[in-house]
Amino acid sequence: MDPVSQPAVTSVTAEVFRVPTDRPESDGTAEWRHTDFVVVHASAGGHVGLGWTYASEASAKLVSSILGSKVTGISAFATGEAWSRMSAALRNVGRPGAGAMATSAVDMALWDLKARIMNQPLVELLGRCRSAVALYGSGGFTSYSEQELMDQLSGWSEGGLASVKMKVGRDAAADRRRVVAARGAVGAGVRLMADANGAYTRKEALHQAEAFADQAGVAWFEEPVSSDDLEGLRLMRDRAPAGLEIAAGEYGDSPWYFRSMLEAGAVDCLQADATRCGGFTGFIKAAALAESWHLPLSAHCAPQLHAHVGCAAATLRDVEWFHDHVRADGLLFDGVLAPRDGALHPDASRIGHGLTLKVADAERFRL
Repeated sequence: MDPVSQPAVTSVTAEVFRVPTDRPESDGTAEWRHTDFVVVHASAGGHVGLGWTYASEASAKLVSSILGSKVTGISAFATGEAWSRMSAALRNVGRPGAGAMATSAVDMALWDLKARIMNQPLVELLGRCRSAVALYGSGGFTSYSEQELMDQLSGWSEGGLASVKMKVGRDAAADRRRVVAARGAVGAGVRLMADANGAYTRKEALHQAEAFADQAGVAWFEEPVSSDDLEGLRLMRDRAPAGLEIAAGEYGDSPWYFRSMLEAGAVDCLQADATRCGGFTGFIKAAALAESWHLPLSAHCAPQLHAHVGCAAATLRDVEWFHDHVRADGLLFDGVLAPRDGALHPDASRIGHGLTLKVADAERFRL
């Protein structure tokens, strides 16, 4: 397309929705009863792109008060320029946290807008290197009874998912019993994963790693200690039993965050979340860093958003089929993808990422 004919971004809007969980939930360090969405729409040339992040209304205010004006008027194709402008605009406000999540939502809306203008599926525009992304079931909250845990994980394994993940970190002894129960529920052929959300001390985590691997064949230990404790993660990676991977990175908000984690040798598998790390642009940067360190990449949560960009990341291993996001996304958006043969396959018949807000249905969740 002739650059002169590239439409300019004419508007960027942000809305906030709150979807209650189906029951109280908790992990090793937090409790919650709802999921908040900041939903962004970007318009140009008669087309509208959609992006979102799971964040508080603070991110929506940053979109409305700062970021929207920084990208309005530039070419809808200039996603790189938009990302740089937003990053610079947040220098004195604060890039991490709410700022990074606001940037993420706008960036993904702009990528979706660009693909819609070009009448292409987003996966093709991003540079597809595979046709689908493998999934792992994720939930198993510490607030669940043992039976609820077993029922949820076995449901995923029976539905074709080859890996399942549960939360740990509230009670070390109970955690050891629960991973054994989880293994019994899913059988020997399913990859079992545990996520402590940084709840353990270093010595507790080392003890749990031995027990999880020996008693239940746990193959993945996510954030056994705080993801800010890079030295502790490196200790875990060096000392964990053979076959037990250490993973972290879901809170990454910039290429510099991921670089520090990789330089520290802190993980066997790097995680990244497009709703937190700067959108599709930021996720692609994280994927390139993981590839340069010869490490696999795993997408944290947001499976509908990671389906397309995950297919464009060469070292991507899998995408988290997170219970809360799967349920809430289906309530708010049309066009959600369903697993097939344990994977998500982007719909090549739809332009962009193929998702639209259910305007009437979403009203009851509006803050």
